[in-house]
Amino acid sequence: MDLVLAILLAANSVVVSGPLTMASSTEKKILVVRIGATDVRKYDVAVGMKAHPTPTGRFTVKHIVWNPAWVPPDAGWAKGKQPAQPGDPKNPMRAVKIFFQEPDYYIHGTNNEDSIGYAASHGCIRMTESDAVALAKYLMEHAGAHHDDAWYDNVQASLKPTDVNLPNGVPMVIGR
Repeated sequence: MDLVLAILLAANSVVVSGPLTMASSTEKKILVVRIGATDVRKYDVAVGMKAHPTPTGRFTVKHIVWNPAWVPPDAGWAKGKQPAQPGDPKNPMRAVKIFFQEPDYYIHGTNNEDSIGYAASHGCIRMTESDAVALAKYLMEHAGAHHDDAWYDNVQASLKPTDVNLPNGVPMVIGR
């Protein structure tokens, strides 16, 4: 199936169609989800610091992990940091991570929501936890990995890492 979507916007009875894509701006610190040329979701985000910038370019989102553990990378900034299991309040990934450049770069929730709107990460794109969950669900719903509410409830309650591959990868552009 071609990744072309049509959504009826009830308030205006307008049909929006076209490919599902995402775009993020490291200067504006936003992430936009589009269907065709129409913005259907917009999120405020945190991006990489000057010393650890978010990569720019064209990517394809194909992989989501619910309940990710956090393992400190072998990098100077992470020296002395301890791993955190899913559900641990110290886990900076929170409920979900959405890969845009595996294995190192992804969109994820944060346990530091005051960082949203700033260049504050080590290259990833941070969102509020609720926004990251909503984005992951939206991508799954519209990119070929639909599940019902009970599936999400079970996954989130289990706190077990759960991998989801999107049959229809979602193109993403990250620019300044």
